Amino acid sequence: MSETEKKGAKKRPSNPAFMKAMKPSEALAKIVGNEPLPRTEITKKLWEYIKQHNLQDAKNKRNINADENLLAVFDGKNQVSMFEMTKLVNKHLSE
Repeated sequence: MSETEKKGAKKRPSNPAFMKAMKPSEALAKIVGNEPLPRTEITKKLWEYIKQHNLQDAKNKRNINADENLLAVFDGKNQVSMFEMTKLVNKHLSE
C-alpha cells in the first residue's frame, strides 16, 4: 500500500478535455511546434520557451514579457500575467 493510500488521499482523475490533442495556430506553432498536442504538453512547451528565452519578469515572476513570437499569441500585449496567458493561448487552439 502506498503512502497516499494509507492516508486516505484520493488521486484526482485526469480531465479528458486536457488530454485531447489540440492543433496550435500558426502563431503558437512557432513556439510549440506544428503537431497536435494535449493542452498539458502545450503549456509545458510554452514554459520551456519562456524560461529558455528569459521572458519571465524579473520583479514579478507571475508576469510574462512577450518577445516577437509571443506578441502574436498575446494579442499584441507586451506583458501578461501567467493566468491571462492561459486564456490567450486557448484562443490559439483548435480541434
